[in-house]
Amino acid sequence: MKQKEFVRKSILASIALLIAFVVNASDPQKNTATGPEGIVPAEFPALPYGYDALEPYIDARTMEIHYDKHHRAYFTNFVNAIKGTPLEKMTVLEIFASMSKQSDAVRNNGGGYYNHVFFWNNMGKGSSSPSKELSDAITKTFGSFDKFKEAFNTAAKTRFGSGWAWLYVTSDKKLAIGSTPNQDNPLMDISPIKGTPLLTLDVWEHAYYLKYQNKRADYVDAFWNVINWNEVNRRYNEIMK
Repeated sequence: MKQKEFVRKSILASIALLIAFVVNASDPQKNTATGPEGIVPAEFPALPYGYDALEPYIDARTMEIHYDKHHRAYFTNFVNAIKGTPLEKMTVLEIFASMSKQSDAVRNNGGGYYNHVFFWNNMGKGSSSPSKELSDAITKTFGSFDKFKEAFNTAAKTRFGSGWAWLYVTSDKKLAIGSTPNQDNPLMDISPIKGTPLLTLDVWEHAYYLKYQNKRADYVDAFWNVINWNEVNRRYNEIMK
């Protein structure tokens, strides 16, 4: 009798799991990526390392202010801007695709939220390097890694005012470099450059002024010491599938 009851419960549990799988598979909202392109999290995303992790290239005090004041404000304002609207149930990717129809509050704070999450994730300490696949693509597109680095540095150093430099993949799966003003990014339909981001550098003054003052070029050069190529490689592989 006990054996029959055990079998019955096992069958019911299996049916429940099957139903849950079918429901989730039919609901794209439940399969949304949990990365920065997904649904905005309920809590402010944690920094993936300590404030002093990128010393001496990016100082701890700058990281603390940048993350806990600037980034937190963008996150809070973005959440408030979409609260109670249909955007609240959309992915960041979907919101960016219709950014030309959104308010300035959504554009500026949504970009500020996403760009910073992306920025933190593509940095870290330790030895890493571009994968063979990414290295080959860089050489094919730019001629060499040094020429790629020079082009990226130029995009970062010549961005007038505040903004971001990007390495991204275009819709035809080609690498490209460019920059965007303010908190815009290549995923937004209003951006002058369009594609899927691979690597970014924040060139707002609050990202570097405490250590480098007006010497943006020194900050840009230092950035190459803290790139988390493992994350860049991961994103490249996902995009190129």
